[in-house]
Amino acid sequence: MKPNHKGRAQIFENPVLERLTRTHIALPISIFIAIATGLIYYGIMHSFIGVLEAVTLFFTGWLLFSLLEYIAHRFLFHMETDTPAKAKIQYTFHGNHHDFPKDKERLAMPPILSVFISSLLFFVFKLVFGQFVFGILAGVLFGYAMYLLVHYAVHAYAPPKNFLKTLWIHHSIHHYKDPNVAYGVSSPLWDYVLGTMPKRSR
Repeated sequence: MKPNHKGRAQIFENPVLERLTRTHIALPISIFIAIATGLIYYGIMHSFIGVLEAVTLFFTGWLLFSLLEYIAHRFLFHMETDTPAKAKIQYTFHGNHHDFPKDKERLAMPPILSVFISSLLFFVFKLVFGQFVFGILAGVLFGYAMYLLVHYAVHAYAPPKNFLKTLWIHHSIHHYKDPNVAYGVSSPLWDYVLGTMPKRSR
């Protein structure tokens, strides 16, 4: 299907489930920034992490998120659709976005799912990183909020006349020219590192 700039995919026949797949972008961004801020504040106030540790761990988490974003986009959202089940999963999570890239209400996970995943990540990261979870997870969640902001801006607004225009071009190549390159949305870093930068003609 060619990208439709005005339409919207129907994912579920149930109207309640269908409505839950849509959200205003400001809601999940606010949720993740609030959780990230709360984690840092709680970790410092209760002496789980120091201020310098918090800063270092925060930026480490943000970098980690950029890698997770790349991996998820490349290997999960663009999985091989060689069975009907995989095709349905891929379309539900991401394929509908490629068909309707201008649907502003489907540029983020629903808030309920966002909160659930944040809670799950806390327990997973707590097992892996111990008390450093308060800094690293804050960076990961803030990174996701920034990803949502960039992704929304790229699809909703004309590219700016400054260095940020690169992000608009990068993501447009992924959507409208070659979906097998330019997987990074908030940053092209891992496309450079892992060899999926698009070959741009003059």
